[in-house]
Amino acid sequence: MTDAVRTTALTKRFGAQVAVAGVDLIVPAGSFAGLVGPNGAGKTTTLSMITGLLRPDGGQAEIDGLPVWRDTLEVKARIGVLPEGLRLFERLSGRELLIYNGRLRAIPKDEVERRATELLQVMDLAEAADKLVVDYSTGMRKKIGLAAALLHNPSVLFLDEPFEGVDPVSAQTLTEVLRRYTASGSTVIFSSHVMDLVERLCDWVSVMSRGQIVAQGPLAEVRAGRSLNQAFLDLVGRSPEQGDTGLTWLGSGEQR
Repeated sequence: MTDAVRTTALTKRFGAQVAVAGVDLIVPAGSFAGLVGPNGAGKTTTLSMITGLLRPDGGQAEIDGLPVWRDTLEVKARIGVLPEGLRLFERLSGRELLIYNGRLRAIPKDEVERRATELLQVMDLAEAADKLVVDYSTGMRKKIGLAAALLHNPSVLFLDEPFEGVDPVSAQTLTEVLRRYTASGSTVIFSSHVMDLVERLCDWVSVMSRGQIVAQGPLAEVRAGRSLNQAFLDLVGRSPEQGDTGLTWLGSGEQR
C-alpha cells in the first residue's frame, strides 16, 4: 500500500512554545483518514505544514512521494485544502467563485464551467449559484469551499474541522461527496475532535496529543475493542482526578 502523506520528525515552534514536536504521520493512499486530538494538540499546525502553508522548523513532509518544500508547485497541484475559518471572496457568486478558482489553476474555461455546474448541483447549491457568497449560510459556505477544493480533481484532500457549525442536511451532503471521492481512489484527511464523527466516517485514524502522534493505524486497530472516544481518552492521558475536584460551589444554589 502506497502512502498519500508521510511526515518524518516534523517540528514547529512559536517562540518558546513547541506546537509540533516531531510528528511522524502516515496516511495510506485511498483512505478516509481522521487526524484527531484535543484542542491545542497541533493538528492545524501540522496540516498547515504538510500543505505548504507554513514552513516547518525541522523534519520532512511528502505527498504522493514528493517533498512538499522541494516540489512545492507540483505538490500544491495535487492537493485540495479546506482550512478552518476559510475566507472566501464574498462579493462573488458561488458560480463565479468556482470559475475564478478554476481559471487560477489554468483549467480551460469550458471545462471549468462544466465542473462548476456539476459541483453546484451535487452540493445542492444550484438554486444559490448566482447568489453572493456573503449571503451564504455557514453550511453553504462549507459546501462551496469544498467544491472549490475539489474543482481541480486533487489526489489528496485536506479538511480542517469541515463539519463544525454545519447543519445535519449539509453534513450529509458533504459526507456523501467525500465518500464518493475516496471510493475513486483519492485520499481525504480531516482533523476533528469529534470522535463519533471520525468513528462513523474514517477507516484510518491518527491521534495527536501535545504535538506528537501517540497512535495511528486502521480504525479497528486504534480502537482495540473500545469505542474511539474511550481509546482517545486513554491515549491522550486524561488524569483520573480531572473533573473530580473543585467546583464544590457549583449547583449549591448559593449566590455571592
